[in-house]
This record gives sequence, C-alpha cells and structure tokens, in this order.
Amino acid sequence: MSKIKTIFVRLFSLWYVKYAVVVVLGVAFVGFLDDNSLWAHLRNRDRISELSEEIERFDQAYRRDDAQIKELQQNPKAIERIARERFFMKADDEDIFVLSDDSPATTSENRSNETAE
Repeated sequence: MSKIKTIFVRLFSLWYVKYAVVVVLGVAFVGFLDDNSLWAHLRNRDRISELSEEIERFDQAYRRDDAQIKELQQNPKAIERIARERFFMKADDEDIFVLSDDSPATTSENRSNETAE
C-alpha cells in the first residue's frame, strides 16, 4: 500500500499533472455531464431540426386546408364534390362502386396448401 501512495505522491508532485487532471475533468463536465453540455446542445440542435420539419408539414397542411375552405365558401358545387369523394354520399338515383387496389389477404388454408407442395 505504501508503494501506491509513494507513486501517487511523486506523480502529483509534478506541477503539470495537476493542471492536466483539472483540464480533463473540466472538459468531461462541460462536454458530457452538465445540463448545458455540448452533448445536450447537439441533441437540442437535432430536435430543433425535427421540429422545423414538422412545422413545415403543418404549414403546408394549413395552406391546403385554407385553400379548400375558401373554395367551399365560394363554390357550392365544391361541397357536393367533396361529399361525394370523401364520404361516398350519393343522390337517390345513383349507385356507387368503390374500387380498391388492395391485394386479397391470404387465408390459413392457402398457406397450408403452399407449404404442402
């Protein structure tokens, strides 16, 4: 135990070792441990860019919806068109056919036949 103590005493008796330890601890504190560290700064910068992209998306949706509201206020036929397209509303003498591009779901019977071959 006394050998380790003498090694530490000799090591810290050098003047530049004390400064090196303080500098390393300071960089570690400023870089990683503090609330205002560089690591937190980089995370906040990434979060700001994500939020800016989200703001742009919401801005575009707002402009699109605002233009649609103006169209609905100015053109009464636009209300009928939107009701037919989005809500599948129809007149009394009409039939509506909804076409889908979805592929049919495979059933468990089809799967068992495919594995048997």
